[in-house]
Amino acid sequence: MPLTILVVDDDLGTRLSISDFLELSGYSVIAADDGEQALTMVESYHPDLIVTDIVMPRMNGYELVRRVRQQPMFRLLPVILLTARTKTQERILGYQSGCDLYLPKPFELDELAAAIRNLLERSKIIQSEYRMQQSEELYDSNQHTQLEKPQEKYQLFEPLSKREQEVLLLISEGLSNAEMGDKIHLSPRTIEKYVSSLFRKTGTNNRAQLVRFAIKHGLVE
Repeated sequence: MPLTILVVDDDLGTRLSISDFLELSGYSVIAADDGEQALTMVESYHPDLIVTDIVMPRMNGYELVRRVRQQPMFRLLPVILLTARTKTQERILGYQSGCDLYLPKPFELDELAAAIRNLLERSKIIQSEYRMQQSEELYDSNQHTQLEKPQEKYQLFEPLSKREQEVLLLISEGLSNAEMGDKIHLSPRTIEKYVSSLFRKTGTNNRAQLVRFAIKHGLVE
């Protein structure tokens, strides 16, 4: 079956041009014209990737991504943000909300297609490894064997501090830096330092990889 992509944009022309191009590229496409409708479609159709505008009525793209990331089953769902906004702070907001790629308008459809292929391939690898890990854990559990000795738990990476563990748990819940700061009473800048430290200690490059690493090594449930 073809992979399903959710296209979200309140501009009908943009929505149709992207949808038509992706359908011609072999994808199954569903579309929404605002964030609230898109969130409902995510929960109903479980798309393989989301392409969404930022400025939309009722619920903007930042809020849509944040709400999607709050649901455990969609923590690793690839998301591309499309927008005419090009200021650095606005791009930072996009990444803090949990998007995987920020593509400024105007863009070439071929560029979007290449980005989609890359993210879907990466998502496929991550999900495959996660399913394999779950199968191995289930097999070992059925055989009444111990997966790993407690003292070996952290041998693969530098031990995490208590605060880093708190930040890692909040990242796995899909919270932005600002939301994490509110929860544990730290500034977004300080949160970003802890996030960077987590990337360094685990050898990961982004939040999706970090969450996968944390799940694989039992750091979060």
